[in-house]
Amino acid sequence: MKKVVIGFFIFLALLFAAAALVPLLFKDKIKQALDKEIAKNINAQVLYQTDDVSVSLFRHFPNLSLNVENLAVIGKDSFQTDTLAQVPAFNMGLDLASVISGDELKVNSITLDEPVIRLVVLKSGKANWDIFISDTAATTPADTAASDFKMAIKKWEINNGTLFYDDLSIPFGMVGHHVNHSGSGDFEKNVFDMVSKTTADQVTITYAGVNYVENARLNADVTMAMDLDKSLYTFKDNNIRLNELPFTFNGSILMPHDDIDLDLAFKATEADFKNVLSVVPGMYTDKFNDIKTSGKLSFDGYIKGRYNETSMPGFGTSLVIADGMFKYPDLPEAARNINVNMRIDNKDGNVDNTVIDVRQLHLDLGKNPVDAKVLVEGLKPMKVNGNVKANVDLAELTKVYPVEGMTLRGLLKVDADAKGVYSEKSMPVIDADLNLTNGYVKSKDFPAPIQGLNMVTNVRNTTGNTDDTRINVERFNMSLDGEPLEGRVLVQGIDKPAFDARIKGILDLTKLTKIFPQEGMTVSGRINADVAAKGKLSDIEAEKYNNVTANGTMAISNLHFVSTDLPQGIKITKADAVFNNERINLQNMSGYLGKSDIQASGTLSNYLGYALEDNQNLRGNFTINSNRFDVNEWMVDEQGEPTDKQEAGVVEVPANLDVALNMNAKQVLYSDFKLNNVDGRVLVKDKVAKLEQVTFNMLGASFATSGSYNTQNLLHPLFDMKLAIKDLDFKQAFNNFNTIKALAPIAGLLEGKFNTSFNFAGELGQDMVPVFSTLDGSGVIDVIRAALRDVKIVDKISSLTNFEELRNFVVENKKIDAQIVNGSLVVKPFDLKVGNVEMTVGGANNVNGQIDYTTVLNLPAGKVGRELNTRLTSLLGKEQVQNADRVNVKLNIGGTLAAPKVGLAGGSVKTQAKDLVKEAVQNKLDNVKQQARDTLQAELTKRKAEAEEKARLELEKKRTEAEKQLKQKAADKVGGFLKGLSKPAAKPDTAKTGN
Repeated sequence: MKKVVIGFFIFLALLFAAAALVPLLFKDKIKQALDKEIAKNINAQVLYQTDDVSVSLFRHFPNLSLNVENLAVIGKDSFQTDTLAQVPAFNMGLDLASVISGDELKVNSITLDEPVIRLVVLKSGKANWDIFISDTAATTPADTAASDFKMAIKKWEINNGTLFYDDLSIPFGMVGHHVNHSGSGDFEKNVFDMVSKTTADQVTITYAGVNYVENARLNADVTMAMDLDKSLYTFKDNNIRLNELPFTFNGSILMPHDDIDLDLAFKATEADFKNVLSVVPGMYTDKFNDIKTSGKLSFDGYIKGRYNETSMPGFGTSLVIADGMFKYPDLPEAARNINVNMRIDNKDGNVDNTVIDVRQLHLDLGKNPVDAKVLVEGLKPMKVNGNVKANVDLAELTKVYPVEGMTLRGLLKVDADAKGVYSEKSMPVIDADLNLTNGYVKSKDFPAPIQGLNMVTNVRNTTGNTDDTRINVERFNMSLDGEPLEGRVLVQGIDKPAFDARIKGILDLTKLTKIFPQEGMTVSGRINADVAAKGKLSDIEAEKYNNVTANGTMAISNLHFVSTDLPQGIKITKADAVFNNERINLQNMSGYLGKSDIQASGTLSNYLGYALEDNQNLRGNFTINSNRFDVNEWMVDEQGEPTDKQEAGVVEVPANLDVALNMNAKQVLYSDFKLNNVDGRVLVKDKVAKLEQVTFNMLGASFATSGSYNTQNLLHPLFDMKLAIKDLDFKQAFNNFNTIKALAPIAGLLEGKFNTSFNFAGELGQDMVPVFSTLDGSGVIDVIRAALRDVKIVDKISSLTNFEELRNFVVENKKIDAQIVNGSLVVKPFDLKVGNVEMTVGGANNVNGQIDYTTVLNLPAGKVGRELNTRLTSLLGKEQVQNADRVNVKLNIGGTLAAPKVGLAGGSVKTQAKDLVKEAVQNKLDNVKQQARDTLQAELTKRKAEAEEKARLELEKKRTEAEKQLKQKAADKVGGFLKGLSKPAAKPDTAKTGN
């Protein structure tokens, strides 16, 4: 017996060892099969890490479990920035025998934990989940071997998922949170029943921007008969509940190919009014079960027809409510006599042929009746026939329906009729009145109410012509905490409206936004305005401002605005504005942009054209003063977080501005710079900012600049600059300016100061740093004083010539001409004298740090070192060297500043030193210019090829669309012809023939 027990435990140990080893032995094989299937079947990026793949025998024993963590599926082409699915944990249950045998891997189950799935359909009908590669779409030779996976799924699960569906082609949207779904069925069979259960919270269904279901609960048990050979799926037993509304489906879905044929019907399975009330947005709260209701309903509908890229199925629904009533338990009045009879019908799936027929809508809100009926036939164009009549006492309304945190009073009267066709060129005949008398609004967050609120409004159109539409707010007045506001507005016409408006009074924004809070922003302050305007939009478009009357005044005090998009905030302590037809005069404005103080005055013109039209310029001339302006505070990313200048991207000059800014700031902070005494003029027009004589002090020097910054092409922003600098320290220039560091690195080794007057132009990169290969310019560098100490180039020249005084020397009051060509700095020949040594220097260096200079030293012949004397004798001849008082030594300097190479290039007794250097520098300049021409030609060729390719693709797209339209027209004609043939022959008109 003892041996049997020992043997049993040994068997268990071997079994557990096998269970632990089998996953390790087959992990690589399974992963390779998975990768192969993804590449073969999925046209999308499937992202996961090898370390996030694990295999276990214990989770689904005796089956094998494949686990993938942090799985993501990202689309391609139009969806390359969209994540289709983000799955923290993905699990497959694999048949162990299929793994061991090496044949097809059988997938028994799939589980997704907390997935986030985003399904999107573009306006074109293209869907982001259409990622499976068809046989005809394969770009590689078809694999005739069987798939490594066999989908013998028997069950699947989604745990705590989130689903987003957005169909822009309809437009329809749906969102579901906390989605739990499980299903079972034997997919190894061709005919079987699939059973599923789904629950979800916060389900929202949207159509055309309106939420028809909001934050609802879904509970669905569905059984479908599956016929995989026919691709036919039929609803059997099912029970679906949305909040408290239960309904059921019957019918089938047939999808043998890309088309989907739908033949479905649905209806509510309970007939209480409370059930449909639960899906009305805002009604289904924690207190819903306490609401008293009565009344009966009938709710049903259908979906029938073919769905594909070019067609939609027909659909329809009807809702009838009889003698409905609801009453909140803590409110005194009920909504009674709710009677609704409506239908939505679309036979052919063309949404433009939708019919919405509200035959009756009536309810009594306490003692206040509301009646409406409307018939809408088609959407484009839309034929409308309807009316609404309501007399609502707002105080009575709040006794029926809770309006939390707010007290309402006043009488609202609505009487509106509309009949006719709404399209781009026509309007229904409209006669509508909306009047509010003695209105009162009080918020719990603010003690002072809006009171004395009266508004008389009417809308008239007697002809159906859009230009004959008249919208008239005859009178509007109110009082907020004792401060009056009144106005009137008349608009005639829709396409080219004429207007006549006036607003007068005080707006206390602090009080107003406490009564009506604005999400994502804080606004406070007071505006005292008296503004009137009268004219036609067509005159504004034509800039005929003499035909427009606009005048008034506006006084702003302590206006403070902060929002999520503008977290720095704007504060206007005081500002006065005077209006007329042509311009706004801004006077005495003071305040803060973020932490930066500003004082401003000036004029704005064409403000009406700019406000009402898309392509008209706002013109202005302003003087702006500031004691301290911090530019860094405004260098933020899209989330309002501070960002590094290198990451900020190209700063775009706004379009549709024609503005002159006269600036005067005592200090401007930009990056690590402090600019003092900034003064000058900035002109903004056509996406170009021009600087005119902008002066400032910085780094102990004075700067004066003019130029432009052009963002008309954001991919290739341009700049040109005229720059004059006085008394700038060499090392300060090197440490603070990238251009100096790249083109004149020797500045970092010099002690002293310089002046310069330089013109340069080029292109800026996306980091707002100059693209040095595009840089061109010229100017003068005026060295006030430059001390050279421990410079490797000078040390090497000193060692070669045996003149120690060259190791350390000072240059004073020396003007140097220079050019920037294609990103290289070319220094024209200049003369120096150090002790008894005369020299001429010239050459070039580029942004890669390479230097190429020629130096000619005029030396006393008898004082050169023995080595140099020997080399000169071999070059010039012993007699010339011995007989000359001085000799010219030509040196070539190459390498880099840190590792220079100095070599003897020749000598002369008679040739002038400057001539020797001038010839060498001209050769270098010619080479650099030729390189610039070659670079420019290559760039132009590249851009031309890009433009031609873009034009070719656009032409190909238009050709394809034209062919598609022609095919569709031909198909329509054939269809119409066949339809005509199928009609029965017309019977003779006996009344006309007399037979």
